[in-house]
Amino acid sequence: MDLNDLRSAITLLSFVIFIGLVAWAWSARRRSSFDEAARLPFSGEEPRS
Repeated sequence: MDLNDLRSAITLLSFVIFIGLVAWAWSARRRSSFDEAARLPFSGEEPRS
């Protein structure tokens, strides 16, 4: 196994992780929590510190 094989494996692993993150972010189960987070700036409540 040379350096180019290692680089290819890391690139492939990074791509698989990226696809997994995209699938997680666009999943229907996450939509409600993302919608709630998107409305936070307009809630009118002061943030707790």
